[in-house]
Amino acid sequence: MKLFRTLTLMLALGLVVQVNAQTKDATAVAEKTIAVETDKEKTAPAVEEEEDEEPTFTLSGSADTYFRTNLNAPNDITKSGLVAPATSFANLPGFSLGMINLVGAYETAKGGVVADLVFGPRGSDAVFASPLYSNSAQIVNQLYAYWNVSDNATITMGNFNTFLGYEVISPTANFNYSTSYMFSYGPFSHTGVKLDITSESGFSFMAGILNPTDITEFNPTGDYFFGVQAGYGGFYLNGLFGDSYTQIDLTGGIDVSESFYLGINATVTDTGDDTGFSGVALYAQLAASDDFKVGARVELFQDKATVFGDFADTNTSDFTLTGNYTTGNLTIIPEIRFDTVSEDVFFDTDGAPSSSLASFLLAFVYGF
Repeated sequence: MKLFRTLTLMLALGLVVQVNAQTKDATAVAEKTIAVETDKEKTAPAVEEEEDEEPTFTLSGSADTYFRTNLNAPNDITKSGLVAPATSFANLPGFSLGMINLVGAYETAKGGVVADLVFGPRGSDAVFASPLYSNSAQIVNQLYAYWNVSDNATITMGNFNTFLGYEVISPTANFNYSTSYMFSYGPFSHTGVKLDITSESGFSFMAGILNPTDITEFNPTGDYFFGVQAGYGGFYLNGLFGDSYTQIDLTGGIDVSESFYLGINATVTDTGDDTGFSGVALYAQLAASDDFKVGARVELFQDKATVFGDFADTNTSDFTLTGNYTTGNLTIIPEIRFDTVSEDVFFDTDGAPSSSLASFLLAFVYGF
């Protein structure tokens, strides 16, 4: 009986020891797991930050073609010359080419470089002041490097598209395919150095020292322009100042509703010797569906011997009604446009001088 009690006691003690050992092992495993997870949490930001610093290379661009015809003016340029709105791009008759645009960007956490090349009639018009020195410059739309000084400040040097105006060179970033008078006679590009500053409050500021407008390859005159921009809430006040050149420009836009957008551009430009121009334009866009939008541009433009050289002062209105149908990366753009000028700068179908021009175009724009 005593032996039985002793064996029972020994067995009980053994079970207690085993349970304690298993508990200690489980606790040790749990503590080890927690330690490993903690180590992972400690090292995760470093790994993530290291991955963010990996350099990236992207290639994007676009290609566009269009058909254009005058509705109340001749289209045979061999007999009447080119009859078209006095604005940039999209002015050739019949089936015409726009441009191929290739944009290569190499980016790191500290900065990067962008090379933007253009080929075709639209590209040639965009870099009209080149070449000055190198024949290959006629295909360079932008070429710049930038340094991210901090999360809120970037310094950029090189050739970059203008910060003024509502519209841009690339047809993928414009709702209307044809362009406004204000965009056409303002600057397209600048070469120089600029500082961009942003804030968490939504305010932005830019200041730059630039070559004379659209002189992109180098500076042949030794004169420099000063550019400045202040932005807040989707609106930007822009200024460009140089020898015999001053331009003040306002751009912006708001979403009136989920389906309706309204944009604005206003500009005043003095190019010296009592020349220059001013204007204002409204851009209204309505989303009829996820794939189709319709929009209108209404522009009033006053010119002082800049656009129509034979006339010292002209007033021009441009009403453009545009549709955008998107399928995949392709945007199909039908557009009808009415231009009215205070002088007879156009011709009608009989060859007589006319102050108005109606035209239609259909564009295919593919972005990638």
